[in-house]
Amino acid sequence: MSNRQSAHIRPLRDIAQALGLLENELVPYGRLTAKVDLAVLKRLAGRPHGRYVLVTATNPTPMGEGKTTIAIGLAMALYRQGRRAVVTLRQPSLGPVFGIKGGGAGGGRACLVPLEEVNLHLTGDAHAVATSHNLLAAFVDNHLFHGNSLGIKSEGISWPRVMGISDRALRPRFVITEASEVMAILALAGDHADLRRRLGRIIIGLTGEGRPVTAEELNCAGAMAVILKEALCPNLLQTCEGTPAFVHAGPFGNIAHGNSSVLADAIALRCADYVVTEAGFGSELGAEKFFHIKCRASGFRPHAVVVVTTLRALKLHGGAGAAQPGKPLPPALLRPNQEALTRGICNLEQHIANMKAFGVPTVVAINGFPEDSLDERRYVREQALAAGAFAAVVATPWADGGEGATELAHAVEAACAQPSSFAPLYADTAPLKEKIGTIARRLYGASGVAYSPQAEAGIARLCALGLGHLPVCMAKTPLSLSHDAGLKGRPSGFTVPVRELRPFAGAGFLTAICSGVQLMPGLPKQPAGERIDLDPETGEIVGLS
Repeated sequence: MSNRQSAHIRPLRDIAQALGLLENELVPYGRLTAKVDLAVLKRLAGRPHGRYVLVTATNPTPMGEGKTTIAIGLAMALYRQGRRAVVTLRQPSLGPVFGIKGGGAGGGRACLVPLEEVNLHLTGDAHAVATSHNLLAAFVDNHLFHGNSLGIKSEGISWPRVMGISDRALRPRFVITEASEVMAILALAGDHADLRRRLGRIIIGLTGEGRPVTAEELNCAGAMAVILKEALCPNLLQTCEGTPAFVHAGPFGNIAHGNSSVLADAIALRCADYVVTEAGFGSELGAEKFFHIKCRASGFRPHAVVVVTTLRALKLHGGAGAAQPGKPLPPALLRPNQEALTRGICNLEQHIANMKAFGVPTVVAINGFPEDSLDERRYVREQALAAGAFAAVVATPWADGGEGATELAHAVEAACAQPSSFAPLYADTAPLKEKIGTIARRLYGASGVAYSPQAEAGIARLCALGLGHLPVCMAKTPLSLSHDAGLKGRPSGFTVPVRELRPFAGAGFLTAICSGVQLMPGLPKQPAGERIDLDPETGEIVGLS
């Protein structure tokens, strides 16, 4: 941990005390991390909820656009202004940490501490998820080996194994841990009893007669719940300025529901004036799933949304240059280019329209870089306001910490004071194809949806099983509003190809997988892990940011 990151670190007991948490409600994991006992929810049940702020983004470059950094910076800025503020985030996945993006705990003067632990194992929750998931896979195999009394159809088994790092050689029998239904359940469960019920509802496959077989029938759900007992409790940490932070669960934003846990938000909302949470990737992915899946599970209603963008991302959408995963951004995206910015601003306009469609006041945050043109920043602010944003400001928390997000904090407070008419875009009772079509047309800009024969059969099967009322989790590329990473800007007239549908009955949603999507990512040509090492003299981790 650098001196810059540790300048404002406070004893964790002080962080807990500021939130109104009692010492006996903490289970320490070292000096700077603790799990919070879920009993606190009962003790604080009568407290009013704070303001609920979601941070999302435009479609990013492969390097990301600093959404987590902005979320952390916003919470720190609110805290500086005397507000009780908390940031709630997903735990980074080891796949991207050692793969394309590197660490996912913020950066510069707006990061979480202890930074290395957050990016690696933290309290071991992801490992517990993988173990619980793979235990069920072992139970399935064991049941087949010992006679298959339930009559499970071998080709009907839909429960893979999981691993926590990106490894394309394991496709298709493995998915990454963050795409596991168990991870989704961890993020959506309301307490230990709900966790146990959800695990029991997991469908691992079908019998020869087409009847679903569950984890409960395999007598495995109880053991899975035991493995996850401690993992269900949120992790309390802090930012590098001593602002409280909860880091819990880590579903991917493009192939899973992309949001941190309901329980972390439930505790934070009872302890704070403002809770800043983040959803994975762009508004058409993580934010859509926040509204349609997480808010349905929690019952919480957002007061404001922040859409993060950068000049470089908008220029990418305007055709200024190509960005390759695992490689530095080309200079063409970093230097002034008003023509490309003018062409690419349409991507931001779609994301503003997406958030307005849900009825939530929207603030645009331009994550500022030193090379940014002031005229180009001014242009983006003007266009964002013209597109219907409540406010549009520049934020520089990476360089300036919470101070660099002061204007953003003022804008968010003002947005939260506005009336919010939040509502989902589809009803639970809507037909399954209507739900998928609504997302594709209204949020992606598609003209329609095409279903493979496998997807058509999957829809018929899910409806016959009585699961058609569940919300949909779309799995697609994060690099475009469409299903095609090569379609930049604000594409239209395209058709979204849905390859298959999978039941996540325990988590409470159905996953629609678009063509070309892999549930087990691969590493880039130059993985971030090549830069990570131990200092042989100090034993400290280097190269992890």
